[in-house]
Amino acid sequence: MHGARTSDYDFELPPELIAQAPLARRDASRLLVVDRVAGAISHRSFADLPELLAPRDLLVVNRSKVVRARLLGTRVGSGAPAEVFLLNPLGDGRYEALVSPGGKLKPGRVVEFAPGFTAEIVSVTERRTRIVQLRAESGVEAAIEAHGHIPLPPYIERGDVAADVERYQTVYAKEAGSVAAPTAGLHFTPELLSAIEQRGVRRAEVVLHVGAGTFKPVEVEDPAEHLMHEERYTIPAETSQVWAETRDAGKRVWAVGTTTVRTLESAFEHGSVAPGDGETRIFIRPPKALHAVDALVTNFHLPRSTLIMLVAAFAGYELTMRAYHEAIAERYRFYSYGDAMAIV
Repeated sequence: MHGARTSDYDFELPPELIAQAPLARRDASRLLVVDRVAGAISHRSFADLPELLAPRDLLVVNRSKVVRARLLGTRVGSGAPAEVFLLNPLGDGRYEALVSPGGKLKPGRVVEFAPGFTAEIVSVTERRTRIVQLRAESGVEAAIEAHGHIPLPPYIERGDVAADVERYQTVYAKEAGSVAAPTAGLHFTPELLSAIEQRGVRRAEVVLHVGAGTFKPVEVEDPAEHLMHEERYTIPAETSQVWAETRDAGKRVWAVGTTTVRTLESAFEHGSVAPGDGETRIFIRPPKALHAVDALVTNFHLPRSTLIMLVAAFAGYELTMRAYHEAIAERYRFYSYGDAMAIV
């Protein structure tokens, strides 16, 4: 079966199509529209999205907020540079983190980021990440906000700048916890959301805090052998209720981003989406069917990634790869600051 192997998701992307910075306007990006029923592909602007939604449809977004997860400092004692990349908060200033240089940052070592703001390496986990203890005279969260850097993806080949503080964040972000943006939402402006609301489209929110595993390629040929990183999610009771009302009315549920899909599908059981908090390692790929989503807005994803496999599970493998090749031929901009797809 096509789409069953990791190598099925290889494609050649010219490096100049990897967007290195956002456009001047969020909704100025292009929108490739994929019709699953007709197998048709068309080209629009993201500002046209309201025309694709119908009254009483439901638009579900991920309101997770990106934290300043990259902490750059020096090793106490040697003064050599070091980086601590925060992954998961564990409480009381302790975090799971990636560190660099890994060989030098053994338990007991201390990294200083600013006067009075340090991290002590506490232990090494089974997956070779570190448990670190942050200490800050001004309070840990305030120190992270003051001295941390926006964790731009590795394919953006520059350091973060002041503009990224706003642009690598959705306009509806509320709850801090992600180390990567739910990028499909980056295209929305308050004006566009208002135009969607004026069409009679309802909006609901979920939270899934994106982990660093989102950028991890699938390195095994059999995707079933790939280990997914755990991510935390929340589905508010009102989101569960409006989801049910939308389906009962025979209208469509639109997911903004693969993180929203993963959240809704993780909580789908017995024909409904259960409210509450949870943790998920869900890996959606062909031939798995989606049950909680009828349409998807998403960016273009990396080759061999779990995210392009999710898109293929929704749109079909052949149509997905045809859409990607057409996007490359038409010079769409790829990845986090790039253009978008709407799959209907």
